[in-house]
Amino acid sequence: MPCPKPFAKPFELTNRGLVLTIRLTPNSAKDIVEGCTTLADGRVVLKVRVRAVPEDNKANQAAIKLMAKKLSRPRNDLSLVDGHKSRIKRILIAGDAKEVAAKLNAIE
Repeated sequence: MPCPKPFAKPFELTNRGLVLTIRLTPNSAKDIVEGCTTLADGRVVLKVRVRAVPEDNKANQAAIKLMAKKLSRPRNDLSLVDGHKSRIKRILIAGDAKEVAAKLNAIE
């Protein structure tokens, strides 16, 4: 599913890699990346659903594991930088930001 706004992406390139903004839904029937959506405040996010429960950091870890798999990246390259207890989360993906952006564009 392409992002709803032209040229709007749920990520930003940084000198450390790429920071991805997701909207996480725990307790889902399956682990899935659903595509982009625009929030009421205008931010573009990638919708992610995981089966894990939102207790003891399980849903956060499941989201990182799912994104690592989708992007063919080592799990250690991804880290949660913001939103530990929120549905809106920011994940740092270390490495070549342009390469990661290309992979994200392919799964959106």
